[in-house]
Amino acid sequence: MSAITTHVLDTALGQPASGVPVRLEWLGPDAERPVVLAEGVTDADGRIRDLGPDRLEPGAYRLVFEVAAYASATRQRYFLSAVDISFTPTGNAHHHVPLLLSPFGCSAYRGS
Repeated sequence: MSAITTHVLDTALGQPASGVPVRLEWLGPDAERPVVLAEGVTDADGRIRDLGPDRLEPGAYRLVFEVAAYASATRQRYFLSAVDISFTPTGNAHHHVPLLLSPFGCSAYRGS
């Protein structure tokens, strides 16, 4: 099982945001040169259930949500073209990172 999962919801349309490209990066000691660990696209339920390794090494990570691609596909006008969420996982637990999108903002949190 992947150590990272995500779920993207479109709060303007009141539905899952399917087709959002997402990239998991390890920032390591040099945030200027992130290492891409995995890439995926949200499914019909707005989820990526298998993104990246089964275990995360200690350090800083970033999820990059390509919002512009989703906005174009759904014929919406979004202020944000991408959403970058940087985080530092604790322990070997599973990390679920949901994203709530709207045309003019977003919200993210650590889910379960």
